[in-house]
Amino acid sequence: MHRNAFILLPLLAVAGCASMAVSDDQILQNTAFALGIDADQLVIADRRDSGVKTTYSASTPSGTRYNCYVTGTIGVMGPAVSDAICSRPGEAAPNPLLQGRY
Repeated sequence: MHRNAFILLPLLAVAGCASMAVSDDQILQNTAFALGIDADQLVIADRRDSGVKTTYSASTPSGTRYNCYVTGTIGVMGPAVSDAICSRPGEAAPNPLLQGRY
């Protein structure tokens, strides 16, 4: 029993840390995909890691700014990062589960 605790405790400590699970490149790629633009057209700034959630701002060359977030964990299979959820300042983030409904 004690042996399992020594294995699980370090894994649990790392599993909840977005700063270790989410790389800047993953943020850039996931945000570009979510916004439908090329990654080289985005500037990522103001990154803040809090638990499993990473919030940041993304800007396009035209000056359009988005508030975004991703979540990330490290599991047995390695790091896992969610899709980026983005909205313009002052607007609610879209709910992907409700898109495409009548």
